[in-house]
Amino acid sequence: MLQEIIFCIDKTQRDEEREALLVRAAKHLKREGVGVEILTPSEAHPEKHPERLYLTDDPVIADSLTEKGGKTAGFLHGRNRAEKFDGLKFVFDEVDEVEADSFRKAWERLSGVPWTILHTKRLTVRETTLQDIDDFYRIYRDPSMTEYMEGLFEDPADERRYMEDYIRKIYGMLGFGVWTLVNRADNRVIGRAGYSIRGGFDNIELGFLIARPFQGHGYAYEACEAILRYGKQVLLLECVQALVREGNAASVHLCEKLGFRHTGSVRIEEDIYGGSYRGEGQVSFAPVRYGNYLQFIKEF
Repeated sequence: MLQEIIFCIDKTQRDEEREALLVRAAKHLKREGVGVEILTPSEAHPEKHPERLYLTDDPVIADSLTEKGGKTAGFLHGRNRAEKFDGLKFVFDEVDEVEADSFRKAWERLSGVPWTILHTKRLTVRETTLQDIDDFYRIYRDPSMTEYMEGLFEDPADERRYMEDYIRKIYGMLGFGVWTLVNRADNRVIGRAGYSIRGGFDNIELGFLIARPFQGHGYAYEACEAILRYGKQVLLLECVQALVREGNAASVHLCEKLGFRHTGSVRIEEDIYGGSYRGEGQVSFAPVRYGNYLQFIKEF
């Protein structure tokens, strides 16, 4: 867990504007319960403090902190806007106004810790981890789970390779995706839900799946209603689609209950990876297979 934010700067370079900015940032973050220090590179010792997030306005200092294992981000101000922080995943502007949660998420991403997206009354929605894969195979073992949607790869090693790429490229680059649903009562994985981008369509797509023993208890509506609200308020989405395979009456009913409207039918290519996952850019030599789907749209 993030315990402290360190502004690591060259104090020999006096900059009144920067100093005022850091004073405001420290007051702001301390009000949100986050500890803050201002240190020089020689005082930082990131190799000893993995629980810290290091923020610097100097690319050279950033490189040094990163080489020593520091969870490092850049920050901008009036005098360094032309600097290039090559290699850093996060560069913050107006750090005196950034919410502490944004810094926590940066530290979590740099530490390989899954983001908790939101909580509902009964569920935690969080990013998927490799440890969830065993739970997914348990859920998908019920034949009814794949009646209207694709299953997992037959070989768990393929699923693991796929998920490793997904975590790195989808979560890491987009900041959203399909997430894991965890029952807060017993910390048990009960399904998946979230957003995806499907080729050939303009709108981001909502998807959901609930394990058979938990169906019929309102979990899908509870998760999707909260995820749609998150999409509107946090991701600033204006429109979301849902694609439901023909015959899936339960999902049609849920979409209608969530406020989607039916706009037509489409044919979608299924099983695009074939029977195995070989990595990015792979080509499946399996016969192309299409399914008929009902398209639903929800505008915010």
